[in-house]
Amino acid sequence: MICEHNDRMRGLAFLDLSRNLLSGELPDCWMNYSTLKVLHLGNNSLTGNIPSSLGFVSTLQSLSLYKNNMLGDLPMSLQNCTSLRLLDLTENHFSGSLPTWLGNSYYDLVVLMLRSNKFSGSIPQELCHLTSLQILDLARNNFSGHIPRCFGNFSAMARQDDSSGVFDFLLPLKTLTETAVLVTKGREYKYYSQTLALVKSMDLSSNNLIEEIPKGVTSLYSLRFLNLSANKLNRGIPDNINAMRLLESLDLSWNQLTGAIPQSLASLTSLSHLNLSYNNFSGRIPSGTQIQTFSALSFIGNHDLCGPPLTVSCIGDDQPPEPTPNADNEGGEDDGWIDMKWFYISIPLGFVVGFWGIVGPLAFSKVWRLAYFRFLDDMMYRLFWRSLRA
Repeated sequence: MICEHNDRMRGLAFLDLSRNLLSGELPDCWMNYSTLKVLHLGNNSLTGNIPSSLGFVSTLQSLSLYKNNMLGDLPMSLQNCTSLRLLDLTENHFSGSLPTWLGNSYYDLVVLMLRSNKFSGSIPQELCHLTSLQILDLARNNFSGHIPRCFGNFSAMARQDDSSGVFDFLLPLKTLTETAVLVTKGREYKYYSQTLALVKSMDLSSNNLIEEIPKGVTSLYSLRFLNLSANKLNRGIPDNINAMRLLESLDLSWNQLTGAIPQSLASLTSLSHLNLSYNNFSGRIPSGTQIQTFSALSFIGNHDLCGPPLTVSCIGDDQPPEPTPNADNEGGEDDGWIDMKWFYISIPLGFVVGFWGIVGPLAFSKVWRLAYFRFLDDMMYRLFWRSLRA
């Protein structure tokens, strides 16, 4: 059906077939769609490779194939789609190395999402050429090696300008919006066009990345979400982490990071989610109005950490004095035992007195019952007439 090109298909700019029951492989006839700007085929059951003919659609600005069963390498012909602003291949089975032409072709790319695939090898330094990039999600792959030191070159993640117009090409079709599912603050959130354009996020979690966190990352002043968890990163947190003043979520858990947590971390006033658990941090947790609001779960698994919010005290902290016995407290335990005995004795005694003093006469004496209920009737009668007069 897609390959049946006719007059109705000529000039087609938007094609959204996402969230259907499409299956099978994509046909290799996309050269007939030379005016296509948006192709959304996500959330289906498509299989096979990305057809090389997609590379002939040089006008393509948004390609979304998320949540399918597609596989293979990225075809080299895609480097001809130089107008791309969004590329979402999340949750497929794509494999192989990440091609270097990604960084040399997509200068206008704003969103690159390759989460949950089978990409391997090192992260190419050419990605640092993507100066318009605001969202980079390479999580849950098999990338290895170090994080490129040039990752501080993502200038769109550093500047605080108005980027709300990056998806203006969607305006002619008001019913179509860009969507992306991001894992932020430990949960999945769906973002739509207007809010998506304002998000600045980097997620490299669940790979095999090693060595240190590049200091250049801290120059991404407008980054809001940074997730480097579940890797093999070592050394420490950069001292100038406080330069990332808009950071809302920082997850460095399940690595091999060492050293002290820098005091500068406590000055990140926008931070609302922090996870440093299961590393090798040591020393006192920095004090500050922000960092003390996080629970102990943010720091567990670091055996040499101490101080609030952990219950482990640091060496040199003031300890509460041990209580010393004095003359006033002598025999205190015996007095307490006597008090407890009288308490348990008073319970059945009170029941017996209460029952036989009040309930017993009512139950076994007709005279008491008549007098008691006559008294209640008289009181109710008086209250009733008093309320009428009032």
